Amino acid sequence: MDDLRNLLSYELFGNPIKIYLIALGIFLSVVILFQFTQNIVIKRLKKFTKKTKSKIDDLMVDMLDRIGWPFYTTLGLFAASTYLELPQIISNVLIYTFIVIATWQAILILQKVVDHGTEKALRKANSNKDIIRILSSFLKISLWIIAGILILSNLGYNVSSLIAGLGIGGIAIALAMQNILSDIFSSFSIYLDKPFQVDDFVVIGQHRGTVTKIGIKTTRIQSVQGEEIVFANKDLLNTVIQNFKKMARRKVVFLIGVTYQTKTSLLRKIPKLVKEIFANIKLADLERVHFKNFGDSNLQFEIAYFVNSQDYVAYLDTQQRVNLALKTAFEKEGISFAYPTQTVYVNSQN
Repeated sequence: MDDLRNLLSYELFGNPIKIYLIALGIFLSVVILFQFTQNIVIKRLKKFTKKTKSKIDDLMVDMLDRIGWPFYTTLGLFAASTYLELPQIISNVLIYTFIVIATWQAILILQKVVDHGTEKALRKANSNKDIIRILSSFLKISLWIIAGILILSNLGYNVSSLIAGLGIGGIAIALAMQNILSDIFSSFSIYLDKPFQVDDFVVIGQHRGTVTKIGIKTTRIQSVQGEEIVFANKDLLNTVIQNFKKMARRKVVFLIGVTYQTKTSLLRKIPKLVKEIFANIKLADLERVHFKNFGDSNLQFEIAYFVNSQDYVAYLDTQQRVNLALKTAFEKEGISFAYPTQTVYVNSQN
């Protein structure tokens, strides 16, 4: 027993053998604990989470599964070193190595969270998938930049000048790529604010058509004539956009004119004729019809109705049915539509 005590008390490089054994025990305990967690606990948790509907538990298990042997090995070495009297340089190497590995491991776990959010957003998105992927990449790059700055700061470097340099460099790059970055940030605004989406029918200035693609720099629209129109995203945010996909139904207001020779009895019939016409048109709901004006060359009736559809072609089909029905009904009743005329009265003198 005395020999064993003497052996355990024997100092080697400034530490008793007993302390080395304690440090070894701590290191092995950490490694065995993580190995047990990785090989048994996490595998069982994976089987369990596959049976649940929630995706959060799957994400948590995946995050734990990302903890690799470099992390728990350096953690074990760092924990064991706290019981040992080591030279300053070795102690610093262990501390700095642990900081680097721990930061790297944290970034891997956070990237898993970003990937999970990206996959969830892509499943829900009908468009703008390129923007979601770019946002995901931007977040990952930002994480690595922040991690690098944190590591340098913990290693004792003054990162203030580095951050200032990055800021100046970023300003220079931003000025050089002002137009491109403006379009990219505009695409982010379109994605977040959603003034329109793919398959929406829109009117932009003198152009009208269906949105086919919302890209990083441009948005493409298939016009009603068939050609593709390409808009810069930054220009769209400075333009009034009419999105007909957002409305539940379309209101139509128009005038018809009949000749001044039309008898008053026929004028009184016109509102009733119009109401009968709209009663037989499925997608149209009449709001009002009134004898409105005495025009320069006609008597004007204003008709207002709603088309119960978002589709532009359905609106045109309904307007066509209304026009043809009005023409047929007026011809049957002997009511003449007016057209611009001019009557010249000649005063003849003998």
